[in-house]
Amino acid sequence: MAAQTQRAVLAGGCFWGMQDLIRRLPGVEATRVGYTGGDVPNATYRNHGTHAEAIEIVFDPEKTDYRAILEFFFQIHDPSTKNRQGNDIGLSYRSAIYYVDDEQKRVAEDTIADVDASGLWPGKVVTEVEPVGPFWEAEPEHQDYLERYPDGYTCHFPRPGWRLPARAEG
Repeated sequence: MAAQTQRAVLAGGCFWGMQDLIRRLPGVEATRVGYTGGDVPNATYRNHGTHAEAIEIVFDPEKTDYRAILEFFFQIHDPSTKNRQGNDIGLSYRSAIYYVDDEQKRVAEDTIADVDASGLWPGKVVTEVEPVGPFWEAEPEHQDYLERYPDGYTCHFPRPGWRLPARAEG
């Protein structure tokens, strides 16, 4: 890993598809899936209470930045559906950004404003923006799932030609 890496924690539905796509981004050094944003210590797949399925991303800021990761995040899942992605329904599948510092919070809020202004999704963004808390690593069978089962379930897809424009100043 790079000498100076940064961390991002995102939730956008089933963590298998999120990890499979985000791990391929230039500058992403490592990913792991798990549970965060909820009420159960030592969360597991069978007992994760109000936690979201999430992905922890370690990235090299000399090769990519937080904004680029968030733009891809908003491209591969529908941030306008509350507690749902595809066939996955429930609090576990909510859209959320868990920021690690004030700068990440600012970038997240700015990116959401751009997504809302863009009209690229059918409704307004419902993505939660919350401070990062404990991240409970998911069981080994959930890590790198789609690498081991390439035809496995996912509801995350890159959308060709999807580019987030900056909103007009005004």
